[in-house]
Amino acid sequence: MVKGIGVCPGIALGKVLVLQEEELNVEKEEIEDIELEKERFNKAVLRSKEDLEKIKVQVTEELGEDNAEIFQAHLMILQDPELIDSTLKKIETGINAEYAFNEVVNQTIQVFEAIDDEYLRERAADIKDISKRVLKYLLGKEQSDITSLSEEIILVAEDLTPSDTASMDKKRVKGFLTNIGGRTSHTAIMARTLGIPAVVGLNNITENVKSGDIVAFDGETGEVIINPNDEQKKYYEDKKRIYEENKKELKELVGKESITTDGKVVELVGNIGTPSDVEALIDNDAEGVGLFRTEFLYMNRHELPTEEEQYNAYKTVLEAMKNKPVVIRTLDIGGDKNLDYLKFDYEMNPFLGYRAIRLCLDRRDIFCTQLRALLRASIYGKLRIMFPMISSLEELLEAKEILSQVKEELINEGYEISKDIEIGMMIEVPSAAIISDILAKHVDFFSIGTNDLIQYTTAVDRTNEKISHLYSPFNLGVLRLIKMVIDNAHQEGIWVGMCGEMAGDKTLIPILLGMGLDEFSMSPISILPARRLIRSLSLEESEKISCEKLRNA
Repeated sequence: MVKGIGVCPGIALGKVLVLQEEELNVEKEEIEDIELEKERFNKAVLRSKEDLEKIKVQVTEELGEDNAEIFQAHLMILQDPELIDSTLKKIETGINAEYAFNEVVNQTIQVFEAIDDEYLRERAADIKDISKRVLKYLLGKEQSDITSLSEEIILVAEDLTPSDTASMDKKRVKGFLTNIGGRTSHTAIMARTLGIPAVVGLNNITENVKSGDIVAFDGETGEVIINPNDEQKKYYEDKKRIYEENKKELKELVGKESITTDGKVVELVGNIGTPSDVEALIDNDAEGVGLFRTEFLYMNRHELPTEEEQYNAYKTVLEAMKNKPVVIRTLDIGGDKNLDYLKFDYEMNPFLGYRAIRLCLDRRDIFCTQLRALLRASIYGKLRIMFPMISSLEELLEAKEILSQVKEELINEGYEISKDIEIGMMIEVPSAAIISDILAKHVDFFSIGTNDLIQYTTAVDRTNEKISHLYSPFNLGVLRLIKMVIDNAHQEGIWVGMCGEMAGDKTLIPILLGMGLDEFSMSPISILPARRLIRSLSLEESEKISCEKLRNA
């Protein structure tokens, strides 16, 4: 048995097809006819655009416009002057197009892969996908084709690009296994969209299996068995039958309240990164959006998004959620999340540096543009605006004052603004948790960002493998801070949500429920299982579990 990262639950048992990605050897050559080389590059880009337009149409027809948005983003990347013009300038120095393009692409990918945010870091895969298509045209290689399959298979690959998953024969692909990838990689996102079991991060699965082998795997646990024996096959067949029955039972929870056996109602909402992610929330009966990370609107481009672009994105999400609450976090970028078109100074400790609300309060032009877009879109749904990384009362009051000024300007310009916008802040810095009794007097809600709160409270870099065992949501200090925040909020009559990984953890939900958490924000596929769990719990019993953990952890 081998183990990877389970990213889409489900049981798969079937024959393997290994998608062999031909290695693209790019060598540096000196060229004499620069104009001819530039023309060759432009033709490769044009052919790639034509391919993406066709794929976009196909995906729109099969999966809807939301899922086709990624290819619109890919087309925008192929029009990015930073990518295209930089390549043409390199060609002008007398080097071949494929080498010039590969150099520019690798520099861009390095920027994305250095970002701490997993969702944004995984977007480097989108750039790799686009670059491979262009390079294949430049090198005269065939584009991979899995559009028509003769039998049901489990697709095994180094990684699956957006183009691979968009063009594949979806009726016959029954599972994904890849060497690389994480929970927010494109493969993971597409697997969840299609409801196909998937395990990523298997390191060398492409070397351990060959086309025609049989594999059985669990898309939740990440366990994979290669060429199972009869007993193992029967085990997975039974497991698959039970899983399908369980899935039907979960669907019966659609439209029902997230309520404990003794009447405590909570809100189960989801985290998204782009407007296209909303569809998965709707499919899983989310009661709202608990965190819309707006950073992605600023990535994959050569300039800041305009007010109109942001307005349209926020409007799309608010309309799609049909008056269910939508929490949109203002820009959380800077430090470790650099943008090519914004100049950031080098920082020894970017996690503690010039980022999020600190950047926005300093760059009011950027902040005000986003606030204008948010306020204009507010009339299309139930908007909740949330400020990230607040560490003091002064920061919160300044952010609210800017919001108030922007609102007044818009009203004077004749715009209609919703009168029912809730204003909240993230609790992800220990200082904010400690003064949450004061902060609670100035907001409508808190949302606890546990990923950073754990990191800052325990002084553990969660990306450092040597000390990652110390990064624990069960740390007594972390649990007591969470409880303090919830109690202080309730004392002032405001509600508390959680948008970190803890919120969707089955082992932690009873503890958080017992602490009094009002809203749980998680990945879409976790919503119905969490609802079933909550409907099986009593608040009284959960409070006992919580008290025990707060004493002993």
